[in-house]
Amino acid sequence: MPYTYEYPRPSITVDCVIFGLDKKELKVLLVRRGIEPYFGQWALPGGFVNMEEDLETAALRELEEETGVKDVFIEQLFTFGDLGRDPRGRVISVAYYALVNLGEHPIHASSDAEDAAWFILDNLPELAFDHDNIMDTAIKRLRGKVVYQPIGFELLPNKFTLTQLQNLYEVVLGKKINKRNFRTKIMKMDILEQMEQQQNVSHRPAYLYRFNEKKYNEFLEKGFVFEIGGFVKKEKNEE
Repeated sequence: MPYTYEYPRPSITVDCVIFGLDKKELKVLLVRRGIEPYFGQWALPGGFVNMEEDLETAALRELEEETGVKDVFIEQLFTFGDLGRDPRGRVISVAYYALVNLGEHPIHASSDAEDAAWFILDNLPELAFDHDNIMDTAIKRLRGKVVYQPIGFELLPNKFTLTQLQNLYEVVLGKKINKRNFRTKIMKMDILEQMEQQQNVSHRPAYLYRFNEKKYNEFLEKGFVFEIGGFVKKEKNEE
């Protein structure tokens, strides 16, 4: 005999904040809604959780259905449950986020999304529901993550220069970084292996590096403290 709950059950949705690295710009993947509520408005990819699936499975399914993006590693961000966040009723959303190489993930809209596109973080359209709040939370989490975990293993080529690595950090942080201090700190982490010098370049050739995968993964598991505040370059108008 089915059990009858004394209390009403809210609906559960998932939302995905997918950041994409595009050279020197950080973008986020949005979909244009093809159904009400907020028909025609831009929103984060997401939808309702089916009874037979767990949260992460639902998030990955909705992401692929609405944008075509798949095979990404997502992390749980936060749970959003403010009253009135969804005009359809009492809806609680569990948000996920990821940072991917934009060029490796072609997109195409499907399911209940009319369109899918990458937007520069500094030029976002008005978002549906409370997705601006979810977005702000994800940006803070991503920028805070570089303090306790390395980034770049899946975003940079197998061999890269220190300038490329610094550019990656600057894009994520949205700030310029002092070159000397950054290189000193990143080398002290001992996760880089120096390779050969660049060839066939018009400028002075720089050394190429690659990540030591074992040490990189150790940092991912145990974390570290990478003092961002110690090497962020001050602007001219700062004292």
